[in-house]
Amino acid sequence: MGRLIMWNLVSLDGFFDGPERWQAPWQLTWAERALGGDFFQFVGDQLHSAEMLLFGRVTYEGMAAFWPPATGDIAELMNGIAKTVFSRTLDRADWSNTTLVRDDAVGYVRALKQRVTRDIFVFGSADFSRTLMNAGLFDEYRLGVTSVVLGNGRLLFGEGTDRANLDLIEARTLSRGCVVLRYQPAEVSSGVA
Repeated sequence: MGRLIMWNLVSLDGFFDGPERWQAPWQLTWAERALGGDFFQFVGDQLHSAEMLLFGRVTYEGMAAFWPPATGDIAELMNGIAKTVFSRTLDRADWSNTTLVRDDAVGYVRALKQRVTRDIFVFGSADFSRTLMNAGLFDEYRLGVTSVVLGNGRLLFGEGTDRANLDLIEARTLSRGCVVLRYQPAEVSSGVA
């Protein structure tokens, strides 16, 4: 059975995107504080452990515009891995190895977790992630917290996110000041979560 893992780069105050939708991390100077050095090694290691990537429409469109012409090891991994985009509005998904799913994201992901044997990652995709989170489908949350306070933008865990109790399983500092926090859903004991 595959594990579903959320991966997002966030500012110290919890923003994963700028005020405009899908300002990719490489377009935001705040994110540059995390990029480089062992950050790319960490991202590469994650991609090597993954069987597939899942996206909501907005993140998919940004990634599909950036990665196909990109070069290098990370680009090869991003372009070669199986991907699924969940959207009711897209007509097609042209990025290599991408499947378009229009309906029942929760049911699809639940069945997908039973079929795969390696990790499934959701990158970005806050709205889509909220749907999966509220359905209790994430096995792990990985957040790369950058050393910047943005003050505005799009919150990763915004309005409509159900409460979740999480246990910290690892905190790892990368060379450029990014701290990777890994959490898993807390076990419910004694009926108290």
